[in-house]
Amino acid sequence: MKISVLGAGAWGTALASRLAANPDLRVVLWGRNATAMDAILAARVSTHYLPGIRLADELQVTANLSEAVSGAQLLIIGTPVAATEPLLASLPRSSARAVLSLSKGFIAHGEGTQLLPDVLDKFGAAHSMPTGLLSGPSFASEAARGLPLALVCALKDGALATELAHALRDPAMRVYASEDVIGVSLCGAVKNIFAIAAGVSDGLQLGANARAALVTRGLAELRRLVEACGGRGDTVSGLAGVGDVLLTTTGDASRNRQVGLQLAAGKPLPEILTSLGHVAEGVYAAQLAHSLAQSKGIDMPITRAVAALLSGEITPQRAIEALMTRKPRSEF
Repeated sequence: MKISVLGAGAWGTALASRLAANPDLRVVLWGRNATAMDAILAARVSTHYLPGIRLADELQVTANLSEAVSGAQLLIIGTPVAATEPLLASLPRSSARAVLSLSKGFIAHGEGTQLLPDVLDKFGAAHSMPTGLLSGPSFASEAARGLPLALVCALKDGALATELAHALRDPAMRVYASEDVIGVSLCGAVKNIFAIAAGVSDGLQLGANARAALVTRGLAELRRLVEACGGRGDTVSGLAGVGDVLLTTTGDASRNRQVGLQLAAGKPLPEILTSLGHVAEGVYAAQLAHSLAQSKGIDMPITRAVAALLSGEITPQRAIEALMTRKPRSEF
């Protein structure tokens, strides 16, 4: 099977290299920067995103989009969420069986919030092609080094999701199938917001108890949103939900957690984002998630506090205080 991974950021590159090591797959990685792609081809290393990690020798690399897509049975979109729609619009005609996105976030749409599956569905309907997501707890550097991980492949067509999950696996990477595209998408977008909150909590040295409480209550508000948007609540208990939330709220390789840690240290947000050198999707997702929750009549206090913090309305200390002084209520 030929797979085209479109987007040569950290996760797209790591996954492409991981898949290319599978002798049953032929994998092409596409990036728009021809100079960067030539450098990867020459050194077999993505010095900007995955320094010091040698990519699979079998991985093909190109900056030619038509060449990358030609003959592919599966297209995997690895660009930031905001770049997904423009990339889909620029794709040449393809006979691929499906499109999977690696992106985790929301898309601003007028005054409201658009879910990533809506953008994918629009493309899929126009090209008679199933679309879905490949998500779960996955730090790029660990995946690129061949360390164990588990992902979830979400497509409305459950049989195709199962087939692709089987094809993408390797001895140290297990892939599960799901039909809950909405739930998986929302989990991937909102977990980044909780990672910022956890970074703030840890940066203020509030302790492990506080972080555990924050993560648990975050999962409760995530479940409310998933169910209100038509997703399945039990998806929140799986890899895309609990799995990814645990990883990004506790792992220091999480860019969003780093944003929270540095906000707690008093650094201004623009300076933090410049120093990261990577996209921290939670920064852009917080206000969009808050707007979506409001439109659905869903109470998401952690999301609301993070949105207010990022917009400069409140300080990190005030954000925590606002959460801890809310009126008591039943847990469920």
